[in-house]
Order: sequence, then C-alpha cells, then structure tokens
Amino acid sequence: MSAQKKRTFKIEAFKHRVELDPKYAERTWKVLEHAIHEIYNHNASGLSFEELYRNAYNMVLHKYGEKLYSGLVTTMSGHLKEIAKSIEDSQGGLFLEELDRKWGDHNKALQMIRDILMYMDRTFVPGNHKTPVHELGLNLWRDNIIRSGKIQTRLLDTLLDLIHRERTGEVINRSLMRNITKMLMDLGSSVYQEDFEKPFLEVSASFYSGESQQLIECCDCGEYLRKAERRLTEETERVSHYLDVKSEVKITSVVEGEMIANHMQRLVHMENSGLVNMLVDDRYEDLSRMYNLFRRVPDGLSTVRDVMTSHLRETGKQLVSDPERLKDPVDFVQHLLDEKDKYDKIISKAFNNDKSFQNALNSSFEYFINLNNRSPEFISLYVDDKLRKGLKGVSEEDVEVVLDKVMMLFRYLQEKDVFEKYYKQHLAKRLLSGKTASDDAERSMIVKLKTECGYQFTSKLEGMFTDMKTSVDTMQGFYANQYSETGDGPTLAVQVLTTGSWPTQPSAPCNLPAEILGICDKFRTYYLGTHTGRRLTWQTNMGTADIKATFGKGQKHELNVSTYQMCILMLFNSADQLTYREIEQATEIPAPDLKRCLQSLACVKGKNVLRKEPMSKDIAEDDAFYFNDKFTSKFIKVKIGTVAAQKESEPEKQETRQRVEEDRKPQIEAAIVRIMKSRRVLDHNTIVTEVTSQLQSRFLPNPVVIKKRIESLIEREFLERDKNDRKLYRYLA
Repeated sequence: MSAQKKRTFKIEAFKHRVELDPKYAERTWKVLEHAIHEIYNHNASGLSFEELYRNAYNMVLHKYGEKLYSGLVTTMSGHLKEIAKSIEDSQGGLFLEELDRKWGDHNKALQMIRDILMYMDRTFVPGNHKTPVHELGLNLWRDNIIRSGKIQTRLLDTLLDLIHRERTGEVINRSLMRNITKMLMDLGSSVYQEDFEKPFLEVSASFYSGESQQLIECCDCGEYLRKAERRLTEETERVSHYLDVKSEVKITSVVEGEMIANHMQRLVHMENSGLVNMLVDDRYEDLSRMYNLFRRVPDGLSTVRDVMTSHLRETGKQLVSDPERLKDPVDFVQHLLDEKDKYDKIISKAFNNDKSFQNALNSSFEYFINLNNRSPEFISLYVDDKLRKGLKGVSEEDVEVVLDKVMMLFRYLQEKDVFEKYYKQHLAKRLLSGKTASDDAERSMIVKLKTECGYQFTSKLEGMFTDMKTSVDTMQGFYANQYSETGDGPTLAVQVLTTGSWPTQPSAPCNLPAEILGICDKFRTYYLGTHTGRRLTWQTNMGTADIKATFGKGQKHELNVSTYQMCILMLFNSADQLTYREIEQATEIPAPDLKRCLQSLACVKGKNVLRKEPMSKDIAEDDAFYFNDKFTSKFIKVKIGTVAAQKESEPEKQETRQRVEEDRKPQIEAAIVRIMKSRRVLDHNTIVTEVTSQLQSRFLPNPVVIKKRIESLIEREFLERDKNDRKLYRYLA
C-alpha cells in the first residue's frame, strides 16, 4: 500500500475589495441604541439578543468599535441623568428606597448591555485601553448619581441620621441600609470610604465623646463599663448587619478611644467604685469587664496592673506592720495566705491568668513580706502549728495544698536561711515531744524544701529523722541489756541527737531528782560502752516526763509535764511550801524557763497542781508556792503544757539573728573563693554582684559584710590586692 501524498491548505484574501454600505455603522448603532433605551425602559422582552449581539460584533469587526463605545457612554449617561432627577424628586423616607430600586434596575440593565456588547468587551476594550462595560456602568452611576450635588449630601445625611436614630434606640430598616452600603462598596472601596466611612467615623467619635462625658458624670465605674461594653457590642453587630467588615476595626477603635482610653485614669480611681473597690469587694464580673475593655487600648492593662500593684503593696505593708496581727504569728501567716488566695482567684477568674498580673502579684508579695524581718520565723511557726495539730483528720490532698501554699510564701522570703534556722528549732520540738500530727506530712514538707533549695538546705533536717529512728533501736538495746537491773524504778526514753543536726544550745545544767539520776547514769554507761569516741550531754530543757501524783481524798492522776516541771514537782514530795528563790536554788533552772514552768503549774485553770501566793498571772521572785491538795480533774491523765513563748523574745531574737549572721560568713567566703578561683582577677563591685547572685536563693548578703569577708580572706592569704589598682583583687593559689 503506497503512502498518501501530504496536502497543504492556504487561505488567501478576497480577490476584490468588499465595499460596505456607508450608512451601515449609523444604522446598526441606531438599532443598538434603541435596544439600550428599551432595556432601561423595562421593555427588553421583545428584543432579539442574538441579533443585537451580531450587530455589535459586526460593528467591532468593521472597525466601528470607537463609535459603539462612545455611543454607549452617551446613551447610558443620558439615562442616568434622568434617573438622578427621579431620585432627587423622591420625598423623605422614600429617598433611599428609590435609590435602591433604581440601583437594582441599573444593575439588571448593565448585565443585559454587557451580554450584547460581550465581543467589544473582549477585543476592543483591552486593545484600546478602555474601561470594561460593567465597570463603566458603575463609574457612570457614581459620577451621575452618587456624586451629583443634590444626592451626595442628602445620601450621607440620611445614612448618618439613620445610624444615629438606631444608636438612640429606634428601629431602622437594616436591609435597606445594607443594600445602600453594599452599593457604595460595589462602586469601589474609595467611594465607600470617602463618601461614607470617613464622615461616619468622625460623627461617631463626636457622639461617643459626648455620651462618655455624660455617663462618667452620672454612673459608677461598673455601670459605665457595662454601657461601654454594650456600645462596643452594638457597633460590632452594626458592622455585621450592614457595614463593610473592614469598618469593624475602625469603629471599635473610635469607641475604645472615646469611651475607655480618654477616661482610663478617672475610671480606675473612681471614688467608691473604681478598681480598688472592685478588688476589695471581689467583684469578678466588673474586674473581668475592666480587663477585657482596657486590654483593647494602649497602656490599658499597665494602668490596671499599676493600680492593683500599688493597692496590694499598701495593704500588704499595713498587714505586716500591724501590731495586732504580729501578736499571733499563725493568724499573721493565715492572713497572708488568704490575701494570696484572694488575688490568685481574681487573676484566674477576672484577668484571664495574665502572666504580667501574676508577676506583679509575686513582686508585691515579695516586697511586703520582706518588710517584716520576722516573716521567716512566723511562716515556720505557722507550719509548726499545722503539723502539730492543724492537719489532724485532713486528707493527704488537703495537707499537700496547705504545704504548697506555705512553700509559695517561702519562695518570697529573701532570708531563707533564717527560716531554716527557725524551722529546725520547731521541727526539733515537734519530734522530741512526739507532737507531730503526721510523719508523711513532715517528710513531704522536707521534700518540698529540698526541691526548692537543694540537698544542703535539708540534710540536717533529714539527719534529725534518722536520729529519731536510731534512738528507738538504742532504747531497745538498753532495756534488753538492763532489764534485770531496772526493777521498779522510773523508766527512761532517751533520744540521742547528733550535735550538728539538731538546734541544741548549751543549756545551763538542771539538777535532776536523785530517782532519775540513777537510771540516767546507767544509760550513759551503756551508751558509751557500745559507742566509742562519743560524748553525751543531757539537754534537760528539751525533755518530757510522766509522773503519778496523789491529791486530797486519795485522788490519783498521771501528769504529763516537761523535764523542768518534773524537777519542780518532785521537790514537793519533801516540802508543802517553797518560795520562788528556794525552787530556783534547788533546781538551777534558768529564770525565764522557771517562770514559764511555774506559771503553767500554778496559774492555768484546770491544770493548777500548785497554788501561788499572792495569786496573780505573773511570777514574781518573792512568790510562795504550795502543793494544791484540792486539785481535781475529770481526766486521769492531765497534760500540763509550758506556757509557750511562741514568738521569740527580743533577746532570743537577737541571739538567733547573731547565729544566722555567723553561719552566713563561711557561705559568703566560700562564694568569694569559688568566684575568684575561676576568674583569677576581679574588681570589688563585680565580686559583690556575683556573690549576691550566687547566694540570693538563700539570703541577700550585705555588701558591707562581703567587704569584711574579702578583708578576712586577704589576711588569710587567699586573695591579694593589686599593687597598681587597689580595687582589683587577685586569687592566690
């Protein structure tokens, strides 16, 4: 089969010139012009759109596009001028309706005209840089209708009047408003913005400026904020119903500026209803509203935060310096915790857990807690109170909550080492008197302290628990060894305390009764026999005793007393009456402790196993004491506590402070040596800064003390001064 021959086609021009009827263009345009008139007069049903399209097509094809385009502009402009006159003549409320109706008609007409002139739109318009038919129709409507002298002003005034009436509570035709504003948007964003939005925002600013002035004179802060919030909601709804979505930011900004930003200071400081009153009265709803409104404006939240911080610092300062509050440490700390809970709740419920507000709260608490140098002692006393009795019958979860709150206050302390000192003393008393409510709670507290401050902070506290456990084993060994020898004498329970771990102070020796001395000597012999290289010192100020007593009519009771109280009571086995001086001489108990013991034995109702003459609350050195034969109690076991010197007295406080200062010296020196060892050469100010930075988790070292420690290290040849610059120090290896 042979291959087919390839054929090519060629299109050639007409051999002769095609002549057009000279009146063709005019005649064709008349047909199209008539069609446009009919369309605008609502008589389009009788038109043949196919024929009209072909006519327009031929005009463009035969190079009459310019005539067609200019004819369209002239014809449409003529019709729009007639429409403008019709709109201008409409009366009152019919003005917008007529405008809306005519706009709808114009859009329909424009759609039909664009369909007829589609070919011109596709070829002639882009080739000759003309405006497309639809856009042309919009521009002509803008120029002949919207921006005609009489309509432009009337339209703006009508729209603004309707919005004003809606703001004052009237119901308006939102659907019609939406159609009109959409028309302005369809005509181009510049038309909407210049002819409506810009004046709308100016009028709104004026309206809200006047309204805010009026409201702030007659409303309280909460009511004013409610009205401002309602206005913002109304404006947002207005935008969603009939304004351009981009107007929302602009109009809300106007309301925020006029109603909130311009009156911030007056609102937060408003008498009897401002921010401080809201905080005091826990008005969460009003506070939340203030937070949400003020966050919208520049510097709004910082204004609220500053006023809250100022108020909190002032109330906190009053709280920590109130002499009445300082009388009861537990109540003092409870008030701090209540205040913290109060503001935590406000920040959570009203301020959206805002971090900046939490930081302000923390810095305020840190500021005023450290104004009172007894805060570490009081917080330790609060924990002591809770771990002694306050947590009995409380679930583990609740115990953790209480301890976590205490730890929160602990974090604010700058002198954590002072807290440690007191906590160690209070823990020792709890452990030795067996008054701790829960071992688990005690250990949980130590774990929290360890997490917060590290192992070094709690190593001695953990050592105290170890000693208590070891002591139990020691006593079992002692009685197993001495069982046959103890007979009917007093029984002894000894806690052997490691000197470094416990807050033991050298106490004046107390004269123990002969009955007790015997078994004490036996224990000493046993202990030193089983442990080599150790020394035992009796801490009689820390012990307790159970003694049996017989009162009038043979009434027997078992008295639970301190070691000191036992020494006093045993004297009355051989005497009915003793003076204060005789008791002091016989027992050699230190005077402050002796007075407290006698007070609890003779002056506490229901526990007065001794009688004092003359009868008074305080102990004087010329008082006389008698065995109270008439003592009665419904309990067989009677616990006689020592009248607690719960807070330290001024001399004790000074002594504790002195011990703390002494303990700080080696820590400061160690920090200086660590820094100098790594840096070799440093100036004085940098050393002070770095030492403070290293130690601030435990305490804030005094720059004067740091200077003294540097001098001490220079004397001991750890450091030397630079020969040329006296402010420079060098490390000596």
